Amino acid sequence: MNRLFRDPLGPCLAPRGSIVCIGAFDGLHLGHRALLSEVVARAHAARLDAIALSFEPLPREHFSRAIPPARLQLPRARFEGLAAQGCDSVGLLRFNAALASMAAEDFVREVLVKRLNAREVWVGPDFRFGRGRGGDVDLLKRMGAELGFVAHSLDIVTCVDGERVSSSRIRDALGAGALELASSLLGRPYAISGRVVRGKQLGRTLGYPTANQRFGRCLPALWGVYAVRAHGIGDQPLAGVASLGTRPVVQGKEPLLETHMFDFSGDLYGRRLSIEFVAKLRDELNFPDLAALIVQMDRDAARAREILSTSPAAPGSAASSWSPA
Repeated sequence: MNRLFRDPLGPCLAPRGSIVCIGAFDGLHLGHRALLSEVVARAHAARLDAIALSFEPLPREHFSRAIPPARLQLPRARFEGLAAQGCDSVGLLRFNAALASMAAEDFVREVLVKRLNAREVWVGPDFRFGRGRGGDVDLLKRMGAELGFVAHSLDIVTCVDGERVSSSRIRDALGAGALELASSLLGRPYAISGRVVRGKQLGRTLGYPTANQRFGRCLPALWGVYAVRAHGIGDQPLAGVASLGTRPVVQGKEPLLETHMFDFSGDLYGRRLSIEFVAKLRDELNFPDLAALIVQMDRDAARAREILSTSPAAPGSAASSWSPA
């Protein structure tokens, strides 16, 4: 059974001992999965719990509230992805002022030793933690020798096109509209998953009814208009066109993903859909009026149909990278 926990302190979660891997795991790309595969295999061979430990919000979001950085994943998708890798427990610790002010030594004693009963701790070579980023791999190794665990600094480098796979590289690729590159770094098509919410129903009056998904406090890594496939409606994905942005024509403020599925009609409110991004059509634009917007929407839909008719669905493309709800 996969268990999610949020509190850094509390009773021991792994009485038989654990192997812990710590990281942001934003996107769960090929490099993350290679490291997790190693940790899970070692844990299960030793009959210990495999635990993936991360934070929510991510530390960089906590310290950059005014201008939050773009995210590849939100909590639900990250938990589901880590659980799918074979982790017995997933920690998305609440990163708040109390946790940010915890000394690195206290984090080791209270979280890694008392809470998780760690026998091995795996981190990247540049990993820093604790108040003022005072903890590092050397501290983990010194304290591990005293407290009964072994710390490993392992950076399993996975390369695509001769360059290292990283979350920042994926965010850059999505921002540039390079969806094929982003998919190759992720090992799967990039998708956004969440429940359909009610909007202003403007698209219905323009001839393009949409399924709308919101993002809450976080920002996606891509913007604009895309050819997409919608998963979760029937046995096969539905082709469509989607706009992700703030809708300047109607003075929108919050980011919204609006997806129009071709040749489909039905009530999708409350349904959980995964929207797979296939190709970027254009950036979000401001139009002088709704008539001009409709002309462009017709062009976008025609181009999306053409692209999707020549781009077969990839195996496993329903797997989501982002889950707003």
